[in-house]
Amino acid sequence: MQARKLAVEGAIEFTPRVFPDDRGLFVSPFQEEAFAEARGGPLFRVAQTNHSMSKRGVVRGVHYTMTPPGIAKYVYCARGSVLDIVVDIRVGSPTFGRWDAVLLDQRDHRAMYFPVGVGHAFVALEDDSVMWYMLSASYVPRNELALSALDPALDLPIDPGVEPILSDRDKVAITLAEAERQGLLPDYATSLELERRLSEVPLTA
Repeated sequence: MQARKLAVEGAIEFTPRVFPDDRGLFVSPFQEEAFAEARGGPLFRVAQTNHSMSKRGVVRGVHYTMTPPGIAKYVYCARGSVLDIVVDIRVGSPTFGRWDAVLLDQRDHRAMYFPVGVGHAFVALEDDSVMWYMLSASYVPRNELALSALDPALDLPIDPGVEPILSDRDKVAITLAEAERQGLLPDYATSLELERRLSEVPLTA
């Protein structure tokens, strides 16, 4: 498995080897040894897994978790294709306001790691695109916040030729600048500390 650090500090792209044959193919989208080497620590204790299906043009995000408690994610596209986007919204980060995007599809079978405190969005490029997530903590609705994926200051790579399909929540999400003004964004130093603690949690009881 190959690992590549992204433009947002702490975010990592993983590209596994794909083994095709006349029956289909085999791929391992998460491999602990490669992950630990790239991140500098083992995978977090998985508290929850999520599965979403989206039709072409759906834009989910930019979503993030109040920090603390914060959540780290490992995401993979199990069907179809999406443009997956990580946004640095950690106040004080050297890459604050920057984003990076990775094509997750059924050719390269890439996965992405999102450290504590960053924002996550994706654009579904095909109907019935399935995203699968491993999360470091359980989903708690009151801790989940959203920023506008259409914020012109972010200038995310959303195809202008496609009318984005947004949830009601994402339609009214505020801009990055407004969230910073309201004090709603994660703090960089706090995010790093919570990220460091993930490596201290044993994988088994």
